[in-house]
Amino acid sequence: MAIEYQAIRKEGLSTQIANAIRKAIVDGHLAVEEKLPSETELADRFGVSRATVREALKRLAAQNLIRSERGAAGGAFVNRITWDEAQDDLVSTCRLLIGMNDIPLEDAIEARFTMEASCLPLAAQRRTADDLAALRAEVYKQRDKDLSDEDFCASDVRFHSVVARASGNPLLGFQVSGAVEAMQPLMNMLVYRLRDRESIADLHKAMTDALEARDAVTAQHKLDQLAAYTRKLADLRRVPRDDG
Repeated sequence: MAIEYQAIRKEGLSTQIANAIRKAIVDGHLAVEEKLPSETELADRFGVSRATVREALKRLAAQNLIRSERGAAGGAFVNRITWDEAQDDLVSTCRLLIGMNDIPLEDAIEARFTMEASCLPLAAQRRTADDLAALRAEVYKQRDKDLSDEDFCASDVRFHSVVARASGNPLLGFQVSGAVEAMQPLMNMLVYRLRDRESIADLHKAMTDALEARDAVTAQHKLDQLAAYTRKLADLRRVPRDDG
């Protein structure tokens, strides 16, 4: 076990201890399901009180990095983080960064479509029949004139998340679908009164057809058209209305 027990500053002791243990987990020095030293042993090694160690462990548990078990064989154990848990954290962090740092809509649009573009060559090669069926199901939903704006937005997010997963690369799909889940609702919320849902569904269908034909170039062209349309809506949103 390779937790760094170096001398720590007096300020923010529990945060520093949590960071040291977290680093040991991320670096692979603490394996999944490995038991951490006891609170008493950690307190002794770090030179702090058990209360400080307990606070550090609470921080790690809140990040789903460790879990506590009771009983004679209990203690704190390293958790295995699932893809879904990690993606929830990624989406939440991305939304917080956008909301707290006044990220321009243009930057969000650029990032979101550039990231998805990286998936298209792989998705064109690796898409499965199930991927294509899922994409066509979302296009079908999007053509429903009775579909609420909220449900259209959710379908939009699912469509592009399927494109990301169709890349067949779990890390790429994780990053891109997380970015789509974080940014697409924001963009939809800002421009939903201006968009033509049928035009978006048409572009989604054309992307699906291209992926079915394993035509990454056409799929990219349709994604570029969707990005340009989104930018156009963002520009229209900024033009003040003349109410006469």
